[in-house]
Amino acid sequence: MFPTADQALRMDRDGVAVWHQVFPQDHLSGLRAEFNGIMAASDRGRAGVRSPLARSMALCELAESAAMRRLVEPILGPTAFIARSLLFDKHRAANWDVAWHRDTTIAVRERIDVPGFGPWSVKSGVHHVRPPVRVLANMLTVRLHLDDCDESNGALLVVPGSHAARHLDLAGPIDAVDCERRCVACSVPGGGALLMRPLILHASKRTVAPARRRRVLHLEFAASMLEGGLRWFEERAGLA
Repeated sequence: MFPTADQALRMDRDGVAVWHQVFPQDHLSGLRAEFNGIMAASDRGRAGVRSPLARSMALCELAESAAMRRLVEPILGPTAFIARSLLFDKHRAANWDVAWHRDTTIAVRERIDVPGFGPWSVKSGVHHVRPPVRVLANMLTVRLHLDDCDESNGALLVVPGSHAARHLDLAGPIDAVDCERRCVACSVPGGGALLMRPLILHASKRTVAPARRRRVLHLEFAASMLEGGLRWFEERAGLA
């Protein structure tokens, strides 16, 4: 159910993996209700919510559970901690395409100008910055799915191995045609998880089954503190 040493090595090679049952099916209805309550309080027409763990004890307990520890530690080690959390909700009223990209920025508590970190931006009042590649390469994203997800309702498309290029130009152009040729779709059942390295090339399409929702708790894990006084935006307790 959880990564073995060999599976962790394959995860590092491919930059992506799917686990089919991370939390029990009988937990789904309660988690969906919790998710729906957060979205309703934040404006139901929105496509997502930042920092949901600060709003929900149930989601916080899930994110910091023993099951998550067993999922993340074989890849990042025992010092791993949550650096940022998001909710994504793709449905009839919030249906969008996401172009090919890498996740190249992190959320921090305040702006401190440190060599190698930049450019800066502000999203929903939170400072974001592009860190050195070494920081992003030592992170892991876990997307916990509350609904069955396939290509009809916005499954993530990824280019396996694209996180591991020797010299990544984070500001350079992306060949979308080549990505479409090489990509695979990551179908994930409700209760399962998609693990990926932030630097992997990924995208998603608009849902063609608008009656089906795609609710995702997106967690970004790091394994070390930032330099120069910078602090991860959430910097939740370690998993150890």
